[in-house]
Amino acid sequence: MENFARLLKESWTLVEEDRERLSGHFYARLFLLDPELRKLFPVAMTGQGDRILEAIVTATQTVGDPESFDEYLRALGRDHRKYHVDAAHYETMGVALLDALRSTAGDGWNLEYDQAWRDAYAGICEKMLAGAAADGNPPFWHAEVLTHERYGPDTAVLTVRALQSPLVWQAGQYVSVEAPRHLPRVWRTYSVANAPNDDNVLEFHIRTPAGAGWLSGALVRRTKPGDLLRLAAPMGSMTLDRSSPRDILCVAGGVGLAPIKALVEELATVNRTRWVHVFYGARHREELYGLAGLAELVAAHPWLSVTPACSADPDFDGELGDISDVVSRYGPWTAHDCYVSGSARMVRSTLRVLAEDEVPPDTIRYDTFGNL
Repeated sequence: MENFARLLKESWTLVEEDRERLSGHFYARLFLLDPELRKLFPVAMTGQGDRILEAIVTATQTVGDPESFDEYLRALGRDHRKYHVDAAHYETMGVALLDALRSTAGDGWNLEYDQAWRDAYAGICEKMLAGAAADGNPPFWHAEVLTHERYGPDTAVLTVRALQSPLVWQAGQYVSVEAPRHLPRVWRTYSVANAPNDDNVLEFHIRTPAGAGWLSGALVRRTKPGDLLRLAAPMGSMTLDRSSPRDILCVAGGVGLAPIKALVEELATVNRTRWVHVFYGARHREELYGLAGLAELVAAHPWLSVTPACSADPDFDGELGDISDVVSRYGPWTAHDCYVSGSARMVRSTLRVLAEDEVPPDTIRYDTFGNL
């Protein structure tokens, strides 16, 4: 296993700086091998390759941890049911992937790398297909938009109701969303912002800053109550450890509040002894769109505290500075279970603060919007 993991990671260094070329070659070869596969992908392919490559990177980086590797791939297989892929499609994708890796790596590629990727891909397919076969749920759920509330020009909070069999998720997880009326076959993951409930209702917090994807823009600016969306199977492991007796630190930046809010709502149903500290940051006061809702939770639950902060609003009457710096002022956090959610930069900074505080890594879970 150690040599296998070494070959995968070592060979990945030959192509990781040229992902755009790798992605382009992969799709060109894929659609040449089976033109019918093109119908499964969106008209505009921008960004699609990044998601495929992210799955590959995650697989190669977790291969040394068989348990998490197994669950990740089974969940990925369940998620890919929304694309209507089958065993034959996986085989074609494998041929295209190996061809793209060889071409992009060039002279640095060798037979050992080739065999390692063949074996890895075979294992990946086996577990993904097993995860898909074991899932008795539909490939995706149709969901009706119930409410849609704008917060400024680029943020919206919407609630939807899944219309088929119950959609079962855990607080802290995310689902893939498609808006077929606006952007068919374009999927993007969003964290669910509320704890599971009997009404089959999910809440999403969407932000579409400059340069954000088309789907976020459509969900913020063009979606309205009554529209139909599609939701795929829940994924993600930033979930609550109910067996832990430790107090809890939650750090949220921007719409990273979504999974944190869901975790707090779940705690409201089970918590009696654990103190929960939420740090919620943004650049400006108006971007703290969820502050009023958090205040209601604080009023109802004496074990909960919320500390808001703004990094670029000197008139803000709360904490000033990056949320990671604010968290460091209130430490130490070594006796807490820690949950971190937000932009890549914010998560990276907060993880650095927790590492400097010597917080055990196995007590930290995080969700990032973008690459670390």
